[in-house]
Amino acid sequence: MRLKTLAVATLPLALAAPAMVVAQSSSPLSQVQAHMKTVDTMTANFSQTGRTGQTLNGKLTMKRPGKVRFQYQKGVPMLIVGDGKALTMIDYEVDQVSRWPIGDSPLSVLLNPNKDLSGIAKVTRNDGQVLLIEARDPKKPEFGTITIAFAKVPSAPAGLMLEGWTALDAQNNRTTIKLSGQRYNVQVADSAFRWTDPRRRSPRG
Repeated sequence: MRLKTLAVATLPLALAAPAMVVAQSSSPLSQVQAHMKTVDTMTANFSQTGRTGQTLNGKLTMKRPGKVRFQYQKGVPMLIVGDGKALTMIDYEVDQVSRWPIGDSPLSVLLNPNKDLSGIAKVTRNDGQVLLIEARDPKKPEFGTITIAFAKVPSAPAGLMLEGWTALDAQNNRTTIKLSGQRYNVQVADSAFRWTDPRRRSPRG
């Protein structure tokens, strides 16, 4: 199933809060970390394009630290959920569940507000409109590289709006996520990160 193949490829991978004041002398990476620490929750629509060029849409829900849910469009029997410890892919078509430590995914850069970016990230673009950072953990090169895009929006948390990211895995497979309709620091219940285990047909968290 082409849709399922695209969804699987991603796994190795606005109500604005009051903007945090960032000193003009702050480095771009410091501004990104300030944004991460200011944003506890976020919801957004996402558009995902994989190596085949096919695009899937869905709803992203994030709650730091470590919680995320990629709810794909109707007709795609896949779900990706991070519960704070593990990143889980559920394939409802074949009743299969796969789990990875969140720290073993490039998404850990986005989900851990206290992660020190200085040793794993560098700025690749910084102008009046866009800030791009590229992150790669030298201790885990097999997990690839993630390039995160922020738009500079004064009313957004720490002056940055998360626009999306591109993940490149060790096999040079590229997956791009673009966000729209971002809403920051809205109420998100922990129940949003539970899922139904198809192997037992019972709720799991």
